[in-house]
Amino acid sequence: MPTTLTWQAITLRLILTVLCAGLIGLDRDERGRPAGLRTNLLVGLAACLAMIQASWLINSNGKPEDSFVVMDIMRLPLGILSGIGFIGAGVIVKRGELAMGVTTAATIWFVTVMGLCFGGGQLGLGLVGFGMGFVVLTAFKRVEVRIPRRHTGILHVTISPNGPTQGEIAGLLSRDGLSLSEPTLSIESSPNADRNYAWTLEWKGKREDTSLPKAVQELSAHSAVRKLEFTR
Repeated sequence: MPTTLTWQAITLRLILTVLCAGLIGLDRDERGRPAGLRTNLLVGLAACLAMIQASWLINSNGKPEDSFVVMDIMRLPLGILSGIGFIGAGVIVKRGELAMGVTTAATIWFVTVMGLCFGGGQLGLGLVGFGMGFVVLTAFKRVEVRIPRRHTGILHVTISPNGPTQGEIAGLLSRDGLSLSEPTLSIESSPNADRNYAWTLEWKGKREDTSLPKAVQELSAHSAVRKLEFTR
């Protein structure tokens, strides 16, 4: 880390931080993510300024003769990294088994580290890190979408007394690659009462696919099905 700073060096570090953090922020804004241009710019600039200040103070005396206090300059960027964890945690939302905002939190953390690199004078490392991070956020998104993921859902079915049996329904559902848990069965005291089943289904599909599995759609159209509920 260069310990002697000029205003030309400071300006270059700030400009590179603004450019790289701004490009990442623009990409996140275009994708409708909560942490966009301004958030990434502020995070990157805060990290860069912290390292510039640490570089400025590194030549200071760590412990004056008349003081018991030892000044640890590197606690400043470490405090930045610790504080950014609170911002990252704030953008993560848990909905059932799905955690949303994890990539946004990781992006904020990445921009912070990138800003620390630029602020500390490691311009080459910061630029290489920016290039790799930008590729991960843009090009790898297309790869990630194509990777099938495991989906889960809970199916509740009410069948008329003369409708298909439990095994027939399970056979229909598993035909399209669905994995079924052991069903729960509830039968009323009357022999002509409807039968109620519940399964937990698992299947692989596209990452952002929110449509009903084909087998569930076919089951819902069966004449013996009185009621069908499917929750994900």
